[in-house]
Amino acid sequence: MAGKTIVVLGGGAGGLVASHELRKKLGSEHRIVLVDKQTHHVFAPSFTWVMLGWRDPHRISRELGLLKKKGIEYVNAEAFEIDPGNRLVKTGAGDFVYDYLIVALGAELNPQAVPGLSETAHTPYSLEGSVVLRDALKGFDGGKVAVVISALPFKCPAAPYETALLLEYAFRQRGIRSNVDLRVFTPEQLPMPVAGPLVGTAVKQFLDERGIGFHPEHKLVSVDPGKKEIAFENGQKAGFDLLVAVPPHRSPEVVRKSGLANEAGWIPVDRRTMKTGFENVYALGDVTSISLPGRYRPDTPLPLPKAGVFAHFQASVVAHNIASGIKGGTGRKEFGGMGYCFLETGHGMAGYGSGNFYGEPQPAVTFGRPGRLWRFAKVLFEKWWLRHWF
Repeated sequence: MAGKTIVVLGGGAGGLVASHELRKKLGSEHRIVLVDKQTHHVFAPSFTWVMLGWRDPHRISRELGLLKKKGIEYVNAEAFEIDPGNRLVKTGAGDFVYDYLIVALGAELNPQAVPGLSETAHTPYSLEGSVVLRDALKGFDGGKVAVVISALPFKCPAAPYETALLLEYAFRQRGIRSNVDLRVFTPEQLPMPVAGPLVGTAVKQFLDERGIGFHPEHKLVSVDPGKKEIAFENGQKAGFDLLVAVPPHRSPEVVRKSGLANEAGWIPVDRRTMKTGFENVYALGDVTSISLPGRYRPDTPLPLPKAGVFAHFQASVVAHNIASGIKGGTGRKEFGGMGYCFLETGHGMAGYGSGNFYGEPQPAVTFGRPGRLWRFAKVLFEKWWLRHWF
């Protein structure tokens, strides 16, 4: 059997898992090529720990070059063109003809989409942003803090709420909590709406218990750096001394111009197999668009959240099915919508939610009260992830 070439675009959670699973399932005559413009894989769930100075950046990153010892070809280059008609990917390191392609390029932050946001806001949604926010917090001794979800969709649905809860905890530990007016603004009706109203109500209760203001259905339209004021689509405005934002997201340019994407820029896929409209081309993780119809507003389907856990499970399914197809097998796996999430609340505790996000008519997701055990589990997961894949 002639060897096949599988090209994986993106070294985040999905690309990493897909590459490893394929390497384990296929012989050395088959090439697994992972292309990423970054030199390091970074464990994004720990960005809030960097924000508070609990982690140094080097501790949560690993060199992608280490994948060579796993039998995975790593190419440090940016993908410039995806040509599914000719089974070709053009990159800064040359062109790659593939038999199978996995697009796992994730979502980009696009703060420039909101006037004034990039000049004013801090964000824990990148490693660099978390470091800058950490330094800003060192000199902060009180005032108005606004945690703003700029637009939908965004990745890691629990992260803005975890950010607010951990900031509240940090202010309390420093003895300045009484000097801080801490609020969350979001376009959502409830936190994490795709997980269901019970989960959203539980998270809102966590905010209420800590005295964190919650302002739903507030879509950010502009930031006035001079006045230190944010304006929303509903006509309301709010002042701030420290602005912590989830910037708008978009897909990478190479995806938007590839012919794979829909009008919004995301790649529609079969929600069970992650197949795109092109033969032997798969997409997974944050770059995809998977609608969950009939949720709360029948005329407005909610998308499957953009989260690393989904990319992980989707990657396992894709790798299994590609390997099975190459080896002539008939067993097909499907992604069933299962996911889980930690939500750290401070005081050494975290909550844990899990369930089936494809559940009908509502997602079958449960979320328990925070405890020390789940916080310990979150620490262990970080250690396992960084050790297991590298």
